[in-house]
Amino acid sequence: MISDNFNTRILPDDLISLVRFSTDGLVPAIVQERKSGSVLMMAWMNKESLAKTIETGRTWFWSRSRKELWAKGETSGDRQNVLDMAIDCDGDTILIEVEQLGKGACHTGNFSCFYRGMANGSETVE
Repeated sequence: MISDNFNTRILPDDLISLVRFSTDGLVPAIVQERKSGSVLMMAWMNKESLAKTIETGRTWFWSRSRKELWAKGETSGDRQNVLDMAIDCDGDTILIEVEQLGKGACHTGNFSCFYRGMANGSETVE
């Protein structure tokens, strides 16, 4: 559930106006679990998915391959409740703090999409 502090701090139109979308209308969104501090995933947002995220308190993204909006966890049940959002200094990346529900964020079944390390030039799986 989105925090009261997030709801009252800034209006959706104001937040969206601060974002610098790329020429294709997208902005990268980094999703971080508040409880652990772990980065869970990166996905693309357009204005519509950002607005839906703000309005619903759940993460919504834009699929570049399917050319459609998608809500995280719609089919898997592994939903993300938005706790807070921030924009980087350039306005071209969004950070979303969430409460991760279910097994995790990755479509592979891992908790985070960043489960593969690259130590000394070789892959390690966490």
